[in-house]
Amino acid sequence: MNTKTVGVIGAGTMGAGIALVCIRKGHQVVLLDANQAVLDKALTYLQSITGKDVEKGKISEQEKADMLDRAKLVSEMEQLAACDIVIEAVPERLDLKKGIFSELSRICRPDALLLTNTSSISITQIAGGLPHPERILGFHFFNPAPVMPLVEVIRGKKSSEDNVQAAYRFATELGKVPVLVTDTPGFIVNRIARPYYNEALRILGDHVAEVEQIDRIMKRAGGFKMGPFELQDMIGIDINFATTESVYTDFFHEGRFKPSRIQQRMVQAGSLGRKTGEGFYDYDK
Repeated sequence: MNTKTVGVIGAGTMGAGIALVCIRKGHQVVLLDANQAVLDKALTYLQSITGKDVEKGKISEQEKADMLDRAKLVSEMEQLAACDIVIEAVPERLDLKKGIFSELSRICRPDALLLTNTSSISITQIAGGLPHPERILGFHFFNPAPVMPLVEVIRGKKSSEDNVQAAYRFATELGKVPVLVTDTPGFIVNRIARPYYNEALRILGDHVAEVEQIDRIMKRAGGFKMGPFELQDMIGIDINFATTESVYTDFFHEGRFKPSRIQQRMVQAGSLGRKTGEGFYDYDK
């Protein structure tokens, strides 16, 4: 495997997890976030997880130190100029992502691969009107990125075949299981997952069963590792709601994808799940 310099934009839960995946595989990582508090939290996360790896005997103290040395935390976009690959992992807003890729098109080398971790936004739309759209692709990890094996490699309308194959190889090098996906709303996993969340929310809204009951039944009878409400809390209710909105809009308001007012109110209230201490469950307890 050729060692690469990988830029990761966004040091939140997904970005920090992606950075960990990359440093574990020997890559140099430049982790970017404009918020210093978020960068500090990401560094604490990297130190904590690699420390646990030492405790479990998976790596030595020297290997931990080497991994952490491979992670450089920065706050300026220009510091990504030398990266071979850049992975964007910021919130699900088209304007935000498009602005980032516009900057990357200017800053990065012509041969750099530009990847977005979007869970549902069209790759074609992100790349549309930008210079060299052939090097912009989707590269969708699942939460938590260090644990979940699947990566969706999404081909935009103008993504080149060489770059699609390069992204596929990179996912394999990271120890992931890549799947090639056409640029359609929600791709594969999030399109399939919408009914799991939406029907659970409808059952709750119709007062058929409570949150704990629905989760318990789905785990015990359905064999799911997590119920739909536990999973929303882990992913982030805001992220889940934004993905549903995106899929609903891109399918021209098809009824089966209609977002839930329950989710909408929770997002408005700032009750976003584990990351805020409360969602469908209270984590402060």
